[in-house]
Amino acid sequence: MIQLTRLNHVPLIVNADLIEHVEGTPDTVVALTNGQKFLVLESADEVVEKVIQFRRTILRESQCPLKSDPGLRCSDPAAVLDR
Repeated sequence: MIQLTRLNHVPLIVNADLIEHVEGTPDTVVALTNGQKFLVLESADEVVEKVIQFRRTILRESQCPLKSDPGLRCSDPAAVLDR
């Protein structure tokens, strides 16, 4: 999920997996796979960056079984093998 802002400054939480396309002409229009469209204050590039960051977070969390132990890092192979 990503947070965007409607033109009236009301926050909007969107399922990033449902975004079909984003237009920046001149207002940013986000179109969902279900046919809904809405205008947001963020630029098309900002929307894309939010989706990328969201997907990175999901991928990082899915690859790190050590999330429950903040003292260990996923980048330490020995720590992963010891678990």
